[in-house]
Amino acid sequence: MITRLARRRVVHPVLIVWLTIVWVLLWSDLSLANVLAGIVVAVVVTTVFHLNPVPYHAAFRLRSFLALLLYFVRDLFLASAQVVALALRPGRIPRGAVIRVQLRGHSDVILTMTAEITSLVPGSIVIEAHRLTGTLYVHILDADLVGGLDAARRHVLVQERRLLYAFARADEIAEAGLPPAPGWFQRTPTPERAAHGGET
Repeated sequence: MITRLARRRVVHPVLIVWLTIVWVLLWSDLSLANVLAGIVVAVVVTTVFHLNPVPYHAAFRLRSFLALLLYFVRDLFLASAQVVALALRPGRIPRGAVIRVQLRGHSDVILTMTAEITSLVPGSIVIEAHRLTGTLYVHILDADLVGGLDAARRHVLVQERRLLYAFARADEIAEAGLPPAPGWFQRTPTPERAAHGGET
């Protein structure tokens, strides 16, 4: 019994780091005090509110992970600038919408991470996620701002693809209908243009 309780209280460093990053991004304040507060909150949450482990065997790829981070930072700044411009434009009424996005992967972990990254980018937030069907319902602040509803759906699928290339096993990537993860000196191909050497 003691061993089982001790096992339940084990602090997982990767989860602590991830929750701390989410905390800092939500507060938009990269300071030492905010990082320490995020670590404390992450430790308390993972210790007090214990969650049953989700079986997932990831295959970490450094190249794809770095690309994921760089593209996320770029999306963060671009979306923030667009939202600010929309707020300062007089008389402009946003054309909000809720879109349904059918993800290609079958992992609960990838679905959750896709929902989190999508919600962290200003102008979009996931309002509902269906685990069994792998479906996200995303509220878009302004459809015209993102180039239309189809462009908004493609953007969510691009986020999922980057996560799959960064963390998913080769068989999961194949099951999602995507080409193999690129190497260090290859650009990431899109499913639509892979046969022609296209990339994003």
